[in-house]
Amino acid sequence: MIKIEHIGIAVKDLSAANEIYTKLMGYEQYKTEEVKSEGVTTSFFKCGESKIELLEGTTEESAITKFVEKRGEGIHHIAFAVDDIHSEMKRLEKEGFRVLNKEPKRGADNKWVVFLHPKSANGVLVELCQDVEASVIQ
Repeated sequence: MIKIEHIGIAVKDLSAANEIYTKLMGYEQYKTEEVKSEGVTTSFFKCGESKIELLEGTTEESAITKFVEKRGEGIHHIAFAVDDIHSEMKRLEKEGFRVLNKEPKRGADNKWVVFLHPKSANGVLVELCQDVEASVIQ
């Protein structure tokens, strides 16, 4: 693990959340991106070396839509940057963590991502992220 890459926050209305976080941070988001495969639109704010990722579900089947309906808006996950996502997956599985993806998938902000089940991490959904440019994953 290199650093906390970002904290993901599930929101009902991305536009309204962007206004709130622009006031909170003192500057606007640097990027908004749709991830169709996950049924979300994301917005990123830099905070030092880390980021805040706001996520709004775009479909009824989206995990973010379901999360907001069940739990309301709030922290959805914490993401850690890694150098080698495959070796981290293997290491964490050996340590007893339940990896939810068999293979990394393309996520927002030009990252390969995998998730760890919250039940194996004290109720927290954990995401591992690796820059696409820094990898050989296809």
